[in-house]
Amino acid sequence: MSAPSDAVVSSPAGDVVDCARRFREHAHVVTDPGGRRLGVVTGPTPRENLVGSLPPLYPEWLGGRVFCEAHGVRFPYVAGEMANGISTTRLVVAMAEAGMLGFFGAAGLEPGEVEDAVRELGEALPGRANWGVNLIHNPGEPALERKIVDVVLRRGVPRVSASAFMDLTPAVVRCATSGLRLDRDGRITRRVRLLAKLSRPEVAEKFLRPAPAALLRSLVDRGELTEEEARLAARVPVAEDVTVEADSGGHTDNRPLAALLPAVLALRDRHVRRHGHPVRVGAAGGLGTPEAVAAAFALGADYVVTGSVNQVAVEAGVSDAAKRMLSEVDVADVAMAPAADMFELGVRLQVARRGTLFAARAARLYEAYRDHAGLHALPGATTAKLEREVFRMPLAQVWELTREFWRHRDPAQLERAERDPKHRMALVFRWYLGNSSRWAITGDPDRRTDYQLWCGPALGAFNRWVAGSFLAEPDNRTVVQIALNLLEGAAVATRAHQLRTHGVAVPAAAAVFRPVRLA
Repeated sequence: MSAPSDAVVSSPAGDVVDCARRFREHAHVVTDPGGRRLGVVTGPTPRENLVGSLPPLYPEWLGGRVFCEAHGVRFPYVAGEMANGISTTRLVVAMAEAGMLGFFGAAGLEPGEVEDAVRELGEALPGRANWGVNLIHNPGEPALERKIVDVVLRRGVPRVSASAFMDLTPAVVRCATSGLRLDRDGRITRRVRLLAKLSRPEVAEKFLRPAPAALLRSLVDRGELTEEEARLAARVPVAEDVTVEADSGGHTDNRPLAALLPAVLALRDRHVRRHGHPVRVGAAGGLGTPEAVAAAFALGADYVVTGSVNQVAVEAGVSDAAKRMLSEVDVADVAMAPAADMFELGVRLQVARRGTLFAARAARLYEAYRDHAGLHALPGATTAKLEREVFRMPLAQVWELTREFWRHRDPAQLERAERDPKHRMALVFRWYLGNSSRWAITGDPDRRTDYQLWCGPALGAFNRWVAGSFLAEPDNRTVVQIALNLLEGAAVATRAHQLRTHGVAVPAAAAVFRPVRLA
């Protein structure tokens, strides 16, 4: 039965706002004796004129409880990896101890650095499974991908967030399937739980189904999987958690969450019906306010993943100068720029535009790469401008620094550069792209206008939300306080929406939550 068309709220607006804030209590929708005026009360269940009751609501219950059980967490909330160690071990430990899941930003680091971080995390979080590291796909350095997987398996990392993959690689499949076995009840258990972050349904397909037989066979033939592991891998999806990444900082396809998440959820449901193995789906990208987090859960996300907003956290591994710049970003202060790891492919990532010229300078480098056969083919005026405004040194000197880097990292790159002038140009240009993020991390004052700061519009929304609150103070911005406030606010917004769907006239203020210090 539909509500009366002329129904009005009988409770003062302040009572409705208060009811939304008290979401951990029962809420009761009531009418006047004539059944035409709707109101809301909290506390004991009214004996008369009761339309319906809402049970208590908790931030812990906003997502999928199965996700929390699978990962040993209290909240369906993940602090996603940020490359070059910006998601520090300190950040991961804080998240784990607060009953959430955090990932160390391994992308861009040497295997030895990743191993040191994993060792530190293992010692700080003994017996815990709610932490992990990032495995990023880098088509130009497949050996590095394999080495990171070696660290993961050797050190017993319990969780891995796989990002930027466009297809399954031997390394990511080995990571997901190594250690598969049957428990006493005949259920397949995993040594490593893989969370695949993606932004395209066709990529989701690859992680939602078992790994291809040919790929598994090649891993067995190389001695990287056992016959039993390959046999079990053919029965389960590559990933049991798929994170749908919408418009986010860093690597992104700029997809709207409201379009992408339902598409992947429907795809997941189809594969679950086919294979019978459950897969959890999370949401990432654009989550900088409680309303955005609530919307992600309302769309059906089992968990949420935040990224850009955590760069302003106390524990984030970027300089105070970079954090100040990030704290001034508004929703339109972002731009797309070439990515260092996929420069030759023309892949772009989302960065801050306010206070830095990185996006414009990086775009200039890609245009020069696209239009010329090598450094020797650059017009003199172009070379002079790049040396003066971007590199601040002769290109020959940049090449010497670049050559020294790759001599240790991957000598094959130098061999290719000797044969291919365009590849040499790409490596030289990538020197700037790679160092620009490191300058932001170290806070190099001479390179402030070159800082590469990964973020999307969500950070601008976050800055607007926290303005004037206790979270506006840098020292109060711990990653856990950010998380708890986003979840608390999402619960308020969810309760306000529940009341509205029950016919109560809900004022806009009911869904608004201001950050407070939470335990």
